[in-house]
Order: sequence, then C-alpha cells, then structure tokens
Amino acid sequence: MFSESDFKTLAAKGISPEQAGSQLERFKTGFPELTVVGSATVGHGIARLDSEARAAAEKRWSEYLADGGKACKFVPASGAASRMFKSLFAFVDGPDEKAPADSDVAEVISSIHEFAFYPALNEVCMALYGKSVDDLKGDGKDKEIIRAIIDGSGLNYGQLPKGLLQFHSYADGARTPVAEHIAEGAATAAAAGGTLYLHFTVSPAHRELFRNELDRLIPDAEKKYGVKIDASLSEQKSFTDTIAANADGTPFRTSDGQLLFRPGGHGALIQNLNDIDAAVVFIKNIDNVVPDSQRDATVTWKRILAGYLIQIHDRIAEFLKELREGNATIARQREMIQYLHDVLQVRDPRMKVMNDADLEQFLLTKLDRPLRVCGMVVNEGEPGGGPYLTVNPDGSTSPQILESHQIAPQFKDFMAKATHFNPVDIVCYIQDPDGKPYDLPHYVDQATGFISSKSAQGRELRALELPGLWNGAMSDWNTVFVEVPAATFNPVKTVNDLLRPAHRHS
Repeated sequence: MFSESDFKTLAAKGISPEQAGSQLERFKTGFPELTVVGSATVGHGIARLDSEARAAAEKRWSEYLADGGKACKFVPASGAASRMFKSLFAFVDGPDEKAPADSDVAEVISSIHEFAFYPALNEVCMALYGKSVDDLKGDGKDKEIIRAIIDGSGLNYGQLPKGLLQFHSYADGARTPVAEHIAEGAATAAAAGGTLYLHFTVSPAHRELFRNELDRLIPDAEKKYGVKIDASLSEQKSFTDTIAANADGTPFRTSDGQLLFRPGGHGALIQNLNDIDAAVVFIKNIDNVVPDSQRDATVTWKRILAGYLIQIHDRIAEFLKELREGNATIARQREMIQYLHDVLQVRDPRMKVMNDADLEQFLLTKLDRPLRVCGMVVNEGEPGGGPYLTVNPDGSTSPQILESHQIAPQFKDFMAKATHFNPVDIVCYIQDPDGKPYDLPHYVDQATGFISSKSAQGRELRALELPGLWNGAMSDWNTVFVEVPAATFNPVKTVNDLLRPAHRHS
C-alpha cells in the first residue's frame, strides 16, 4: 500500500505506517455511533447552582489565585474568517452592483457606520477608489464597499483569522478578539498583580500576525489591568494530520503521486493542550467575546465555573489520598460512590458486585483522571453540540458533549428533548493531586472521530477528523455540566452578528 517514498513522507510528518494504516481502515469500517442514555437536563446531568453555591465557588476561586494557583486561558484561534463573510463573497461574485433589499449584505451596507472596522474601511476606500464609504453608498457602489472589506487589496477580512478583526468600538479605538480575551482573562484567570497566562493556537500563515498583535497590546494591557501577561502561540502538530482516501478507502494521491494529508480538526489540539504548564485551563472559542460594558455576566460565571472546578478537585483529592493510603472505610467508599453518582454523574452496575479490592481500584481509576466543568446554555436554536449521558466502552455511563453525527438513529429522539447546548465554556484541571500533569492523549476515545467528503485537485476525497477537542478527545475525563446564562454566549459566526446588542459598547 505504501511505497518507500510514502514511508519517508510519513516519517517526516511523525506519523507511523501503522497509524496511517489504521486511519485508512477507519474509512472502511467507519466510526461506531454511541449509545445514549438520555440528554442531560437540569437535575439530570446538569447542575443549577443556587446563590449560596455560586458565592462559595467564587470565593474558592479567589482563594486559589491568592494562594498562587496557576491558570491559563487556552483559545483555539487558527480558523480563517472566510465563513464569517460567506454572504459577502457571494455578493461580490454575483451580478448585482447593489445589495438586494433585506439581505445580509444590505444590512451590512445600511449599518456600515456601526462596525468597529468602519474607520479603517473608510481609509481603505479612499486609497482604493478616491472616495469615502458614504460617497460610494450614495453612488450605489455597494460592491466596491464590500470588496474593500473582504479582498486582499482592502482590509483582507475574508482571509484573516477572526482573532485579528476589529470587533468592538471604543473611544480610544477598535479592539480585536485577542484584545478582548486579554481583558476577560485579566478579570478571571489572574490575581491582582499576578500573571495572566494566555495561549492561542494559530495557523502557521498567521503566527507572525498574532505575535505582532500581542506585542502591540501587551504593554498597555499590563498597565491597564495590573497584571503581567505571558502570551504564547502554538500550531497544530504535523503528526495530527490525517491521511486522505479515495471513495474505496485507498490512499488519495495528488497528481504527482504524493500522499495527501489534511488537518485533523480541533481534536488535534489535545496535543497542544497537553503542553500547557498550568493546573487550571480555561477553554473558549476566539469569537465568543464581548466589549467591557457587556462583560459582567461572563466574568462572574467564569469565576464561578473555575471555583466549582476547584471545589470538586478538592473533594476528589481527599478521596484519592484515602484510597492510596488504604484507609478508606466502607462508609467512606459508599460516600465516594455517591459522589460519583450525584456530582460526576458516573454510574456502573458492576460496582454492586465488586469485591472490596476491585471496588477500591475502580474508584481510584474513575477519580484519578483529568477534570472539566462545562457551562451549558439553554437551547434557543443556536447550532452546536450538546450535553448527553452516554455509555462508555467499559460499560459505565457518564456525561459527554456530543455532536449529532455521533448519535445513533435510534437515539435521535433524545436530541429533540435536549434543553441545553454546548457554548464551549470549559474550565479544566489537568494535573493530578500531586501536581503531576496528566497525559491527556491517553484519555481520548479514538473511536469517536468523523469522516467527511471533501475535494482536492478537482477530485472527490474522504477526510478523517480526529475526535473533537471537547467531544471524544475528552471522553475519559470526569465531566460536570453547569447551567450558565445565555448572556455568556455571544459568538460571531457572521459579520452581521457584530450588530447584535451584545457587541455594542455603550
């Protein structure tokens, strides 16, 4: 199947022939769909914290930071913004010079002054056309305005990553999502006078642009927020790329006979997360940011989720210490089982028939693993995966974040009953109670990937995505779902989303 040249290509990428062969076999066998026990709801897999619990969690987070606890804000930011401007690209490629009434493009034109990037756009239009945006509007030259937004000759927003676009307007200028993540991180992930650790995963093509933006922002941000800022960047590792296949499952080859590889999706970032040197890690998408005036709910709930995480970790650390020292009484083991049931939502019928030694080992195994607390928002029609209770390969059940393609047809009715969805608002504890980092790739369920249809060089191909970062890549973590308010979820999927009230600075 592989030639000597192929073996050299694989070696250069850090991919073993066995790994490539296993991926090709996946194209033939597919991925198994998961057995779903039910959708997670409040009181049945999702915790709703009352005011007392919220206050206690916030207090615990403040104590963690004050005691020198280290936290890092991890932001996947490698995606280009091209999908954000899909309707604008379609308009530029179409026959009309003026945007059709009631279209997304017409809304962009009519509201052009309300975008944070308007001043920069006006400068670009003067340079390109010798006319201001308003003059072009008056002449009905909508296409010229839109082209100046997305084309490389203008702002180049159609090719830049979202993190570097001007999202929000302030009296002293516009802010990018990178700037807003710094502001949010300073209020949530660092003690006053301490250090804010930030990590962005970026594409190789944009690494220098991100570095320049961080270098521009950090000096003033350190003075403004009273923290030191340690910002790092990484790219998806080449060995996480996956081999492409033809329809029959054989390796797809380019016109010159070379194997074709594709990025493994955001699940590849489990390797980058594994390199983070911090006990606590906040994970949030690059586009889910708001301006200062809208940030109170986000800051409050970030601190609540983090404090709740520490409270759970504290309890697990107590249990593990007793188990390892061999002094966990039967009553204490029952308490641990109850904690698995009530807080971690882990159940396994085998626990009823295990002898003492097996039960003790089982509890050790289930408790000693990475931990995450995931905010869940009431489903109001936004796209995205959701919280479910599923059966694991070992027969136990636990909370998982699933995408629709992972759910077998016979369980699809659970999707209709789902009350919440995943906004990617996650706080993780990735070290054991002794401070030793967990080997995160060890906890990935490799059987939860995804196969899609793509094309290259005018030919159809099949592409394999690795288990998603917050899906199968964290399958064997302990997972807790907590209801958070919708005000904490304000993604920018299209340019028109920037016109929503949540993205207006008042």
